[in-house]
Amino acid sequence: MTGPNTLYYGDNLDILQHHIGAETVDLVYLDPPFNSKRDYNVLFKEKTGEASPAQIEAFTDTWAWDRAAERAYDELLADSPANVAQMISALRQFVGANDMMAYLVMMAARLVELHRVLKPTGSLYLHCDPTVSQYLKVMLDCIFGVRNYRNEITWQRTNVHSDSKRWSDVSDRLLYYVKDFRTSYRWNPPYVALSDDHLSSKYRNTDAEGRRFTLSDMTSPNPRPNMMYEWKGFTSPPLGWRYSRETMAKLDEDGRSWYPQNKQQRPRLKRYLDERAGRLLSDVWTDIDPINSQAKERLGYPTQKPLALLERIIAASSNPGDVVLDPFCGCGTAVVAAEKLGRRWVGIDITHLAIALMRYRLTDAFPGAAFEVKGEPADVSSAQMHAEADRD
Repeated sequence: MTGPNTLYYGDNLDILQHHIGAETVDLVYLDPPFNSKRDYNVLFKEKTGEASPAQIEAFTDTWAWDRAAERAYDELLADSPANVAQMISALRQFVGANDMMAYLVMMAARLVELHRVLKPTGSLYLHCDPTVSQYLKVMLDCIFGVRNYRNEITWQRTNVHSDSKRWSDVSDRLLYYVKDFRTSYRWNPPYVALSDDHLSSKYRNTDAEGRRFTLSDMTSPNPRPNMMYEWKGFTSPPLGWRYSRETMAKLDEDGRSWYPQNKQQRPRLKRYLDERAGRLLSDVWTDIDPINSQAKERLGYPTQKPLALLERIIAASSNPGDVVLDPFCGCGTAVVAAEKLGRRWVGIDITHLAIALMRYRLTDAFPGAAFEVKGEPADVSSAQMHAEADRD
């Protein structure tokens, strides 16, 4: 991508096929509809803050197996790689010709194109819920390859609520794949601040300069006969030391070694708090709150995701100047996060509302930011054609 940041209005499959070149994108984030059988609406308010009775439909998260779905299925079998055609055919035999299958056909066609546009060093995060995550995982394993699967991240998006006959549903999934695990794909390890409890329990020691530190083991966890030696009057541990004599001497010289008065104990290594980046994140995220009714960033868009969530993903799997693509960008949280973090971006959505909301959000948050909007109706006749297409 060499041009300006771009918002595309239209069907993301068509835009991917005709406007996004092969191997031009560094990171894909997609938060597609989940086939949840709900119509989502945005409620607009009057200047007084009172709710307006007028609602504009944002999108319909409903799929049906009809002639269009059958045609898309046939095209997928004819045009996709052989393994993808076999996979989607097997899914139809298992799932049947129903609404779920219509959704899966829609997603499979787009995932094939998203794989095409990713650079060899690129990554993809697919945001989904348990309604369809198991089917989407099968698709991604087929299209990207099982060995390119990295993680299934669990994001706790809400607190426990009352579900009388099942475990409370409080989380979404993020399926994380890379284009080719053999490359130096983008990965910036994400850290979060250490908790106060951790600091008070682990970093209780301070040196003469007031630096806080914790102590860690200097003995080997496995047998190392070549590391069995006496050090400063301390006998060798049963399995040997973790470090060579040369390394032990360097640690001692740098003031990194802590020595107990009791020779029956072992020296330990000082690890300073001010040298830690924080706690490395796991694949369970509980520290990012959802967009609730009181959230400052709330826009009223029904499936809006927190900016912090997208910032974490983009920071971990891309570098400044890289291209981020969101093919179902809705209210545009991914492109806002990309702009904020100095990435280039492409956003695609099929609704007028989403494009208008993203245009407003970008210009409000980043006055003077340069971007293009492509595909919007230029005149009345074009608008009528788009309206008819939306109804189909």
